[in-house]
Amino acid sequence: MRARELGIEIGVLPSGPNDAITDVGGVRVGHATIVRGDGPLVVGDGPVRTGVTVVCPREGLARDEPVFAGCHRFNGNGEMTGLEWIREAGALTTPIGITNTHSVGVVRDALITAELEERSDRDEYWSLPVVAETYDGTLNDINGQHVAAEHAREAMRNAVGGPVIEGSVGGGTGMICHEFKGGIGTASRRVPEERGGWTVGALVQANYGSRPTLRVDGAPVGRVLTRERVPSPFDGESSEQLPGTGSIIVILATDAPLLPIQCDRLAKRATVGLARMGGGLDDGSGDIFLAFATGNRGLPRAGLERDAPQTLPVRMLPNGRMTPLFHAAAEATEAAILNALLAAGTVTGRDGITAHGLAPDLLPGALEEARALGARRDGEQGP
Repeated sequence: MRARELGIEIGVLPSGPNDAITDVGGVRVGHATIVRGDGPLVVGDGPVRTGVTVVCPREGLARDEPVFAGCHRFNGNGEMTGLEWIREAGALTTPIGITNTHSVGVVRDALITAELEERSDRDEYWSLPVVAETYDGTLNDINGQHVAAEHAREAMRNAVGGPVIEGSVGGGTGMICHEFKGGIGTASRRVPEERGGWTVGALVQANYGSRPTLRVDGAPVGRVLTRERVPSPFDGESSEQLPGTGSIIVILATDAPLLPIQCDRLAKRATVGLARMGGGLDDGSGDIFLAFATGNRGLPRAGLERDAPQTLPVRMLPNGRMTPLFHAAAEATEAAILNALLAAGTVTGRDGITAHGLAPDLLPGALEEARALGARRDGEQGP
């Protein structure tokens, strides 16, 4: 169940046909999910609740036709590899991997190997893959490092366009968001034709936030769905993590012809969507955002300077035309987080710790209560 299926319209812009990041042409998403074992934690044995998600920016190998890209660190208690080269060169030349905190290295290396096997110019190949993480150790045997190279390769093989599987899947398998079960979510928004007709898609791995700060469509739902009504995975003695000490990764894609610095500007607007949901407030959260733009074709292959033309024509959207894209990025991010919460379901992980899902049949009534609560408080405060 997704937000719009419940009649919850986040923002004012329409979505693309799949309401997903894959509404940007050529973008593909794949997952590999690892679920194994129950009961007490035995490091190295499990229980295992983790995986890998991969976002591919083009139809083929990203290195054969890079895309302009930019990034934003809202809070840096997290990791996304490859960002220094993106900041320097403004181009994304690899797929984007998302996994758990202690598996970044193996996914990074696997992406290098997977692309190397597809190339004929192996002697000239180098790569700085983009791999991001959030922490799933409350539910998963994270120190057992169960993600292997084959899981990254599986996610790559599974990468397709069209509808995207959401919730407790891939890198989002063991994630927690606002003390509900979190995970992978996606959404898209389309700018009106008279303002360009561009699409902005978002994919999130949501693993952040405390219950009281959760807002849905502006209403304080977290103050209604308290821990007394829906238990928190952090209530028991087995959990060593505190609410808010997670992270969120946001990947934004657009078909607009943006330059790298404009991608930086777009990436910053994911912060607005996160804030609308009640996130972005914790020192212990890594809030890292990447935006890429597919609107320029024919960018030269990375690292092969001798084959590059002396000059290259590129298109750009005037900065004064970017406002609709900023709105689209904020709305898509907000909707993607909500979709992740609604799709995740309830998951029990190590030591019997349970992260309850934000049940779709519970949300409409809670939203009505929260709107009434917000209206009463607004009335008490007066004009």
